[in-house]
Amino acid sequence: MSTTPTQPQDTGTTGVSPTPRDAAYWAKPVDKLKVSDVPSGALNLNVEGRQLTGPLRGFGQMWQKTYRARLAGSRATPVEVIQIWKEHFPEFWPKGNKFYAPPSGIVPGGTALINTTGPGNMPLMSTGVTVIYADDESFSFMTPEGHPFNGIVTFSAFTEENDTLAQIQILVRPYDPLYEIGFRLRFLSIAEDKFWQHTLTSLAAHFGVQAGVDQKVVCVDPKVRWSQAKNIWRNAGIRTAIYTLMAPLRWVRNRFKR
Repeated sequence: MSTTPTQPQDTGTTGVSPTPRDAAYWAKPVDKLKVSDVPSGALNLNVEGRQLTGPLRGFGQMWQKTYRARLAGSRATPVEVIQIWKEHFPEFWPKGNKFYAPPSGIVPGGTALINTTGPGNMPLMSTGVTVIYADDESFSFMTPEGHPFNGIVTFSAFTEENDTLAQIQILVRPYDPLYEIGFRLRFLSIAEDKFWQHTLTSLAAHFGVQAGVDQKVVCVDPKVRWSQAKNIWRNAGIRTAIYTLMAPLRWVRNRFKR
């Protein structure tokens, strides 16, 4: 079952596009992203001024991955699960990955920063996501240019056989040739699987459930898009590494400014 929200189409015959009933749940289109009120300690790279990029604009093969955890025995409803998920979103992520939610929270149009750090809190990756859809039972992110994967990630909860299930579904392409190599060699794909598995098991634990995670992987398009090879110019990993290596020069420059 796919729960990725889709923008409703006009099926009327009047020639006038009616306002969709769920229009309030969708983000308004923007040309370039803007991050306001950057939290203290957050690194704002590879987001400001970038465009959102859906899976059609990536380089590599297109994949759909679905991860599910059954909250067996929990009385939490899908609405309650999504409410907690939104309010405590970064708490369910693995250590070393920081999600800085927008000031307004996970609401349509909000842009969040994502910082991945290594030993000594060294920056490894600075990127972000924008909330393109959010209602009571689901919410979706889209990635900006430079993010390892071009695509949409949808978080949802629903009822099946009297149990509430939490689900993460992603539709993505690796953004550029370097990320595609990492995906083909499996280490990026495995890391991604472990990341979302950890997220779901942590969410389930919040509701007192020790849940396993079911996973389904489908290759939607096996072809690579060579026209997008130029994407490597905006690779967020490379640009974050350059920023980290330039830290001594920034320190010297700031000393002279003082």
